Amino acid sequence: MNDEAVKMVRRLGQQYAYVSLQMHETVARKAGLAGTDHKYLGFFLEKGEMTAGELSNLTGLTTGAVTGLIDRFEKRDLVKRRFAPEDRRKVIIVANTENIMALLAPLYKDFRSKTEEMLASFSDADSKIIEAYFNKAIEIAKETTEQLNKQ
Repeated sequence: MNDEAVKMVRRLGQQYAYVSLQMHETVARKAGLAGTDHKYLGFFLEKGEMTAGELSNLTGLTTGAVTGLIDRFEKRDLVKRRFAPEDRRKVIIVANTENIMALLAPLYKDFRSKTEEMLASFSDADSKIIEAYFNKAIEIAKETTEQLNKQ
C-alpha cells in the first residue's frame, strides 16, 4: 500500500473512531447511563461473572472507578454482587443478562441489522482481508495499551 493509501485508511479509521464514540455516547444517554458505561456491560456479556479486580484489569479502570461503575449497574439491576462460596471475602459480580439485553438490544437493533447487511455484501475474499485487518489492529492496540500502562 502506498503512502497516500495508508494516510487515507488512517483518516477513515480516525473518522470511524470519532463517529463510534458519538454513537456510543448517544446510546448511553438513551439507556440512562453515563458516558460509555454501557460498553463495560459488554465485558459481562462476553466473560460472564468476574471480580471487580478482573473487571479493572479488562477495562483499564481503577478499582475505585470500577466500584462506582458496579454501584451504578447494581442500582439499575444490571449486575449483582455475591460472595464467592470458597472465600466470603471475595465478591463476584454477576450480570443480569436479561436486563442488560432488554436495555441495550433495542438501541442497537438498526445498527446491528445495517452492519450485518453491509458485511454480507462483501465477498469471502474481502472478509478474509477485513478479518486480518481487525486481528492485526486489535493486537497493535493491545500492545500499545500494555506499553503505556508500563510507563
